[in-house]
Amino acid sequence: MLRYSFEEAVTSLWRGRRSNSLSVATIAAALVVLGALLLVSWNVEQLLVRWTAAAEMSVYVRDDVTPEARAVVEQMLRESELVTDHEFVSKAEALSRFRRDFADLGGVTEHVTAYPFPASFEVRLNPDVGDAAAVERLASVLQGASGVEEVRFDQTWIERIISALGLLRGVGRVVVLVLVVAAALSVANVVRLACFARRDEIEIMQLVGAPLTYVRGPFVLEGVLQGGIGALAALLVLRVGFAVGESWYGETAAQVLGVDAVRFLPPDMGLLLVAGGMVVGCVGGLVAARSTRSGAEISGEP
Repeated sequence: MLRYSFEEAVTSLWRGRRSNSLSVATIAAALVVLGALLLVSWNVEQLLVRWTAAAEMSVYVRDDVTPEARAVVEQMLRESELVTDHEFVSKAEALSRFRRDFADLGGVTEHVTAYPFPASFEVRLNPDVGDAAAVERLASVLQGASGVEEVRFDQTWIERIISALGLLRGVGRVVVLVLVVAAALSVANVVRLACFARRDEIEIMQLVGAPLTYVRGPFVLEGVLQGGIGALAALLVLRVGFAVGESWYGETAAQVLGVDAVRFLPPDMGLLLVAGGMVVGCVGGLVAARSTRSGAEISGEP
């Protein structure tokens, strides 16, 4: 039964390849959008995990800070359970790091007579604490300490990125849902055309008492194949697009985000995308296969 359904589905796909290409393209378009959303959100999540684990706080001190005030700030950092390590970076060291990390801009600072960057404490936070409120309280206390100019905390903009990612997912889900519905309807219409083309054969099968699953099976499987082919096409488009983007902007992304920071979808997500395409095609095939209940329905006779 499965072999018969598969052979008939492949034959029908080839026979109606022009109309089938439309439904395959519709499924591929929907899954390209979904895959792009997954690709972006997955990479952002991986980056957020890295950045959160390496979360740092920068405590900038005034130029006129006294040794006593600086010692008080250092004592506060040493006694806090939120802090795993801290380092004082002088103005000279800050300039040296700038010249080292941004060698292309080194010429900008060659003729400066004063140090343009303030001294600061670089504070590495404990990622296991996970209490954003406690970190905010620590930042507030440090901000009020004598000699402190400004306190910058990575978690603030990390939380903003998380909020933006949630908004992106919400909008993406709506767009993908619309495209998936359109893809399922496209598959249903194409498979229904195949049913109409074989209406005489279906009538004969029903008259001789062929089981309903035997009659509908090829059409459902045809929808599944359309969905699978569309999903594979979507993965191919995403992979090619990712490779092109990596060749154009990979070096820039590595410098800004970190080495090997951006990667393609893992295999399990790729399989999930293919399975999703097959499910969409299966739904469309099921909807169309319901029209095989009687030859009169297919032919449109009263």
